[in-house]
Amino acid sequence: MLTRERAADIFDRVRRFSSADEVEAIFTGSRFALTRFANNTIHQNVEEENSVVSIRTNFAGRTARATSNQFDDESLRRAVAASENLARVQAADPDLLPMPDSLEALGRTGETPVAPSAGFFAPSSRFFEQTAAITPADRAEVVKGIVALAGKHELTTAGIYSNSEFEEGIFNSRGLANWHRQTLAEISITMLAEDSSGWQKANSPDVSNLDPARLAETAARKAVESAHPREIAPGKYTVILEPAAVLDIVGFMFWDYSGVAILDQRSFLNDRIGPKLFGENINVCDDVAHPLQAGSPFDGEGMRRQRVHLLENGVVKRVVYARATAQKMKKSEYAGKVGPIEPTGHGFPLPNEVGEMPMNIVFGVPENPRSIENMIASTERGVLVTRLWYIREVDPYEKIVTGMTRDGTFLVENGKLQHGLRNFRFNQSLISMLSNVEAMSVPVRASGEESFDMVVPAMKVREFNFTEGTKF
Repeated sequence: MLTRERAADIFDRVRRFSSADEVEAIFTGSRFALTRFANNTIHQNVEEENSVVSIRTNFAGRTARATSNQFDDESLRRAVAASENLARVQAADPDLLPMPDSLEALGRTGETPVAPSAGFFAPSSRFFEQTAAITPADRAEVVKGIVALAGKHELTTAGIYSNSEFEEGIFNSRGLANWHRQTLAEISITMLAEDSSGWQKANSPDVSNLDPARLAETAARKAVESAHPREIAPGKYTVILEPAAVLDIVGFMFWDYSGVAILDQRSFLNDRIGPKLFGENINVCDDVAHPLQAGSPFDGEGMRRQRVHLLENGVVKRVVYARATAQKMKKSEYAGKVGPIEPTGHGFPLPNEVGEMPMNIVFGVPENPRSIENMIASTERGVLVTRLWYIREVDPYEKIVTGMTRDGTFLVENGKLQHGLRNFRFNQSLISMLSNVEAMSVPVRASGEESFDMVVPAMKVREFNFTEGTKF
């Protein structure tokens, strides 16, 4: 695995080999191990370790990148030469800024703050030895317990248990040097019956935050209780979306919280920043330092990630900006219409066409949080949804998405779960959905399959639009 000291030594050699005006190196190193099981038995165990340096050079606004996973002098020389040769034949980019120095990366010019600053959290704060130390035997023992529970309920189980550690760093010729180290453990469990299924997934940098037995029991209970599913007519229902379902559907709107998306006029937020768009109970920020979040405290240029209030009481307040995007936005017709315009530390490595995106979404705690059980008890007739899948965008500006329910869909009547339902296809506007939220739970760290991990609540939503039933 890479260390900060070794990466610094590699970068010193990269600088010596380069004749560019500026040079940057992004380091990524990872060790990933996974145990996969299906049909109540382990069928795959893999482990992979790799380290890569991505070198960007800049000649008067012409920039390009090349990579290497070999760190001897000859390999680094070839990567530097490849980057420089590519850069020299690029058209100059008038919007390309000089690489940030360490003060700018912290949100400061000299000693004057230019953006709200909470400082970097400790680089080791998301590295846990007990997660990195998980062995194949440890994972097998956990899977053994999951399989035993499946057998107890006469179910078939499949899923994965993985653990990983990774390092990420960025160095440049203007003195910037950032480093982040993290671990992650993840468990995904599907329980299968003859005509029903249940599912649960969770991950955390600290494996002690995961409870495999509880996840397996919950997945098994959903499979058992949704057996022999019945059909009801499609239509608009009150739905109770568990956190994984919330995450996977709302994730489709956060690519639009980007300065580049606004400038390109491809964001559903164009002409909607400032007026109330969602319900007053919807509050969202992007906060990498939140205790339930994960990931690096700096972006693809090395800028510190700011805490940004995206949504307050249903009103879109801000979007995020990479450095160059902020400069372009200040000179555009949108200046003064989109809230404060400063680099927020959400850019991707350059060069890229995407710009930036908030990747550490945290929903605010509601005034009166309700448990899922309470939401069920207060529902006269509705549908409980465990998860959503195969989600695709139908209308980008109205943010209408389509997809299906999966792995535990239930009819709720008179405040109780009645029986399993055949799954539905839905067509749903996210604007409408987030304007019709009746209740929310305390937000939790959630994982799904269609979007990135977030801190989200369960939601009780009025008039969720199911368009047709499925055959399973």
